[in-house]
Amino acid sequence: MGRTIPCDVAIVGGGLAGGLIALALKAKRPDCDVRVIESGAAFGGDHVWSFFGSDVESADRWLVAPLVVHGWRGYDVAFPRLKRQVDATYYSLTSERLDAVLRERLPAQAVMTGRKVLAASATAVVLADGDRVEAGGVIDCRGPGDLATLDLGWQKFVGQELALREPHGAGGPTVMDATVAQIDGYRFVYCLPFAERTMFVEDTYYSDTPDLDGAAIGARIADYAAQRGWQVEAIVRGEAGVLPITLGGDFDAYWRSTGGNIAKAGMRAGLFQPATGYSLPDAVRLAVRIAGLTDLSGGALARFTHDHAAAAWKRGAFYRMLNAMMFRAGDPAERWRIIERFYRLDPTLITRFYAGRSSLRDKARILTGKPPVPVGAAIRVLRTTQWR
Repeated sequence: MGRTIPCDVAIVGGGLAGGLIALALKAKRPDCDVRVIESGAAFGGDHVWSFFGSDVESADRWLVAPLVVHGWRGYDVAFPRLKRQVDATYYSLTSERLDAVLRERLPAQAVMTGRKVLAASATAVVLADGDRVEAGGVIDCRGPGDLATLDLGWQKFVGQELALREPHGAGGPTVMDATVAQIDGYRFVYCLPFAERTMFVEDTYYSDTPDLDGAAIGARIADYAAQRGWQVEAIVRGEAGVLPITLGGDFDAYWRSTGGNIAKAGMRAGLFQPATGYSLPDAVRLAVRIAGLTDLSGGALARFTHDHAAAAWKRGAFYRMLNAMMFRAGDPAERWRIIERFYRLDPTLITRFYAGRSSLRDKARILTGKPPVPVGAAIRVLRTTQWR
């Protein structure tokens, strides 16, 4: 017979979304008995998460600040006809740091790593080893639901942290280097100087398909480093991922695909920036809001997270429309032209765009001027895609 473990809130999945909720509850509700249940040996997997300073509201920065391991003022972008530095702050955090902060700040009984979950409901979690967690409320953060309910493009990537023999000489991050050969849709390389002789390089694709050839992309990273004159001593770490870029779909069907009456966060709630697939800004926002709730029961959490995610989906309609035009109305090999045009705009517009807070004037500015895709094709796509 397994044990029954009581608690106030059980968080299923110790990735970014679940970890941030746990930290927010610990900070704002120190008497709340929390359990974070993670199947892996450590929280956060093996990831580097990055974000623009404007992605996180000033009132919420206290939550993410302890997790930041690198920060820069200004970042570069490069396209065949445009090179530019954008005046904005940019930050990175790692899964190792998330794991360390969670273990440092949570009581020992809250850390439940290496525990496989068989089933979860609004108030209970059944574990593979026979134990059962009985909670006032459960929040499911175990990754995406049924993506077949959504109309998607894909952002896929392979990243490697490279130890170099000599200093790389880069003054700051390059968020997009699209001067590389355009392969499998829109391709760019992303470079973060973690230290004088350490460079994190990520090869990224805005692609029509989710398949990922890690070996081929790894070879392209090696070629890119060689072209930059970087002599690689070792690959310190590697990661790969495939993120959904939403063009449209049925939010309610997506929510129901993982149970209609249980609270959710992160990718499982559909909370990711439509144009980038990144989930950190939404994860911070939701974690802070949950920590401010007076009712943490299963039913109340389910209703709150559903309504929060549904409102975010509604706000994302403009970005889904842009995605639909980029993926469906133009030539995949010419997608770089759309992004290059975007990066000619005002830096404050760019930062609001990535934060998902574009103003009406921003939207008008993005849509005016010479269309980067054929007008007839764009109209056809907007008529046939469920982007609203």
